Amino acid sequence: MQLIIGISGATGVVYGIRLLEVLQQMDSVETHLVMSDAAKLNIAIETEYSAKEVAELADHVYSNKDIAATIASGSFRTAGMIIAPCSIKTLSAVANSYADSLMVRAADVVLKERRRLVLVPRETPLHAGHLELMLRASQNGAVIAPPMPAHYIMPQTIDDLINHHVGRILDLFDLDPDLVKRWQGIKT
Repeated sequence: MQLIIGISGATGVVYGIRLLEVLQQMDSVETHLVMSDAAKLNIAIETEYSAKEVAELADHVYSNKDIAATIASGSFRTAGMIIAPCSIKTLSAVANSYADSLMVRAADVVLKERRRLVLVPRETPLHAGHLELMLRASQNGAVIAPPMPAHYIMPQTIDDLINHHVGRILDLFDLDPDLVKRWQGIKT
């Protein structure tokens, strides 16, 4: 399976990094990474990684300016794309088919080919314009999966919350790296 991972400039780059770390351990998945310039800046601000180290987690890496890359064409078959985190700027571009970068072009291609596109917006609070963009992206076929904490898993660390959400995102591609504590109902 080939899967495109986009990391845009929103806070929460750890979600994209953790996705790459987990997918690197799955032999059945080949990752194609594109990062915005703002993502590279946030990686330096929010993590102990460098953008180069994050790129090394992927099988293939593309410049966000390379709109002629393989992932910019529908003839390049993938299972879909995850943009984590997804900035409001990127969400707006995806929702409005404003494909002025490889990340947005690849997302637009995924949508037009009716493949799975998962957007992980990391912004709060949201105003009506943000919500309208999410609605438009959803109407175009995207799955909106903000990193909402699952408290029923009784998280002990931030990593517990991140891993659970990454696992739930991968569930959308029928991938199970055993990160999700599955709901078992109420034990009486």
